[in-house]
Amino acid sequence: MAGYFELVDAPDGGYRVKLIDGTGALMAISVTFPTKRAAAAGVAKAREIAGTGLIRDLSESQDSEPLKQPPVRQHVKAPKNIGVLGSGRPTGTTGQKRARTHH
Repeated sequence: MAGYFELVDAPDGGYRVKLIDGTGALMAISVTFPTKRAAAAGVAKAREIAGTGLIRDLSESQDSEPLKQPPVRQHVKAPKNIGVLGSGRPTGTTGQKRARTHH
């Protein structure tokens, strides 16, 4: 498993989100959100940032080599004339499910 998010009660009220890696180690903890809905929106934003965000090294230490940015993965869009509607099968050029025939 790659990891997961945990929604927990914040000590001062509200909720926080913990990012847990695949081994169960704590990787990050969020700010306090006032509602569960706001915490879920925070998770969505974290996913967006994690997928595209660059690393900015603002540390004072210069004892190591500069960070190299990881390669950016390109998202490939499927051709517009092929769609999948829940069945896992291509639906053809119309994007609609085919009617099943019963024998």
